[in-house]
Amino acid sequence: MIRFLDIFLSLIGLAVLSPLLAIIFITGLLDTGSPLFRQERIGRNEKPFILMKFRTMRKDAASVASHLADASCITSFGKFLRKTKLDELPQLWNVLKGEMSLVGPRPGLHNQIELRDARKLHNVSCVRPGITGLAQIYKIDMSTPELLAETDAKMIKDLSIYSYFKYILMTLLGKGRGDAVK
Repeated sequence: MIRFLDIFLSLIGLAVLSPLLAIIFITGLLDTGSPLFRQERIGRNEKPFILMKFRTMRKDAASVASHLADASCITSFGKFLRKTKLDELPQLWNVLKGEMSLVGPRPGLHNQIELRDARKLHNVSCVRPGITGLAQIYKIDMSTPELLAETDAKMIKDLSIYSYFKYILMTLLGKGRGDAVK
């Protein structure tokens, strides 16, 4: 049922938000010259995939986890995108392709060994990563890998249609907004 909801809601989201996506794309083109950011992430069963986002940093910025990123690399438009979470909208395409879910653990980077190990220990890697979830709502990021993996495991264990919509609604209403870049 969750996969059906993912497909249905991501299709609706892409269709309804297409004018906004076009505006962000064009503004991003003017801002950095390259509005889309692609990064290899770890997906379900540790299978790598290419995550799509709107670019928020200069093109020459290091490709690291947000909590390790240099804040001076974020553009003014990028700060707005990060604050509003609009930089995440291209991930609806990842959801539609089946690489992600709307709700699930955030996909990690291949070099986040502590997080990968903690997620293996808590059996978190067996599900599709998500755009939002319990850890995002509680503002738990990848700088605390064990706590993140424990929170992800709790979310997976307790996930229902009700909590799926609850996490999406809480995210849309701004719960968990902010940025891990200091």
